[in-house]
Amino acid sequence: MKIESIQNKKIKERAKLHTKKERDKTNLFIIEGFHLIQEALYAHQLEELFILESIENPFDFPCFSCTQSVINKLSNQISNAKMIGVCRKKEFKTTKFKKILFLDDVQDPGNVGTIVRSAYSFGMDAIFASEKCADVYNLKTIQSTQGALFHLPYFVTNLKKEISFFQEKGIPIYATALHQQAEYLQDIIIPDSFGIVVGNEGQGIHKDIIDMCDSCIKIEMNAFESLNVAIAASICMYTFQYKK
Repeated sequence: MKIESIQNKKIKERAKLHTKKERDKTNLFIIEGFHLIQEALYAHQLEELFILESIENPFDFPCFSCTQSVINKLSNQISNAKMIGVCRKKEFKTTKFKKILFLDDVQDPGNVGTIVRSAYSFGMDAIFASEKCADVYNLKTIQSTQGALFHLPYFVTNLKKEISFFQEKGIPIYATALHQQAEYLQDIIIPDSFGIVVGNEGQGIHKDIIDMCDSCIKIEMNAFESLNVAIAASICMYTFQYKK
């Protein structure tokens, strides 16, 4: 089917997915580009495919052939886009997670996306995010995940409740903090099961959440006192996964 007008009913409806309100209402979200669409197909989450009329469909999936103006209506890019996917959010079930990452009000979409990508790369089982974190289905966040979002369970929830739940299961929770009493990352003994909490870019982790955690950890550094939250989270996850 060919779509030539930005006034097309389907296009007008799908363009609304640039807002969180519409994404929450429909459980749908937009992705852009070959790699993300391919990952969505692998994860069986692709619902619709819109491709520029001058390009041959590279996927074994039916598509809408669209003019450039129509593709641009669905895109968030400044330059002309070529292919757009509409995906359905996946409902992950809570299972016996052993390696968990908690995000406390991480607000930058790029940071959240990079953290999701690192969490998938370094073997985390799931991510639990507070409601004030950047929306993981924001297009900038999705692009930063490089498709990891399709493979890693991600829950938006009450962090205190979830931290208590895993502690009751005997899983120690570590807060990343710069407290003087915090242990250096290289000094801790890594358990088989664990949770790591990272916090807001400016304020860090809320004190009441830090107080809940079993211990605090910090990264050894020669110069600056703190790192970008995505970098710090990645270093912690890598260390917990591979330190012997």
